Amino acid sequence: MLNWLLLIMMLAPVIGEVPAETPTHATVLIVVGAEGAEEYGKQFRNWAERWEVAAKQGGADSVTIGLNAPDAGSDLAQLQQQLTTVAASQDRPLWLILIGHGTFDGKLARFNLRGPDLTLSELLEWLKPIQRPLAVINCSSSSGPFLNELSGSNRVVITATKSGHEYNFARFGDYLSSAIVDPQGDLDKDDQTSLLEAFLLASARVKEFYESEGRLMTEHALLDDNEDRLGTPPDWFQGVRAVKSAKNGASIDGLRANQWHLVRSASERQFPASLRDRRDALERQLEGLRQQKSKLTETDYLMQLEPIMLELATLYQSETRPAETSK
Repeated sequence: MLNWLLLIMMLAPVIGEVPAETPTHATVLIVVGAEGAEEYGKQFRNWAERWEVAAKQGGADSVTIGLNAPDAGSDLAQLQQQLTTVAASQDRPLWLILIGHGTFDGKLARFNLRGPDLTLSELLEWLKPIQRPLAVINCSSSSGPFLNELSGSNRVVITATKSGHEYNFARFGDYLSSAIVDPQGDLDKDDQTSLLEAFLLASARVKEFYESEGRLMTEHALLDDNEDRLGTPPDWFQGVRAVKSAKNGASIDGLRANQWHLVRSASERQFPASLRDRRDALERQLEGLRQQKSKLTETDYLMQLEPIMLELATLYQSETRPAETSK
């Protein structure tokens, strides 16, 4: 497959040099919940600050709720207002980061805020008008139900726990806030760390923590980006590809999350957004075809594969060409 791709890339027509991308800033909305105890408050502030630094490094707009005095009403009201505001932009990615504690009473999951808590049903309703690409990352305990309900089209959802019954303090948010810009997470060696790669690195460090402490793991993170409401654990991945699949034959997660980068590489920043979107769509199409390979004849598979590979090769070739500079 690799040799074929290289051959196609050499034969593919070279499109003209492309201009540098017009900045389309992502938005990072960081919500810090009630600390519960001072020791947790310090940790939550540190995690939030790391996300703020990463957002700045990636040229994203960032807003943090929950650290300053709630002058404009409760944190819950501020969050609702911010989500209403950011819904206006439909093309820029939105990262929603929830840092804090969560609870689950067997029916209703909550994220604990200063003042009124955020319920899962409230967040589900407030996110409905948002059409822009969305990543929801809930780093709290008992966060599993958020994945099941928030899973949807053009969304990546990550939770620190696999269910609402994992209610002990979750450390996943600590490691994820560091991993999102950590070069050690760059598994595919494209000089940038994707959300999937950060998820895998953070999950590995959570596991190392519990093993080094000789403690039973009380948190198991999940990732969903194929809108099947199931989620995939980190140990299903080999590199950036899931190598296991659900018994019901559900499609695998990970591809879309691996296309999310808060801090893009220098070459990626030079790639026009329109071409990047097309490249990402083709890569998802290619993965879908690979999953159907066993159901197709070799001839049918190759016939469907060829146009995807040819167009991808053209886009890859344009990505490696230098962008025009303004005179």
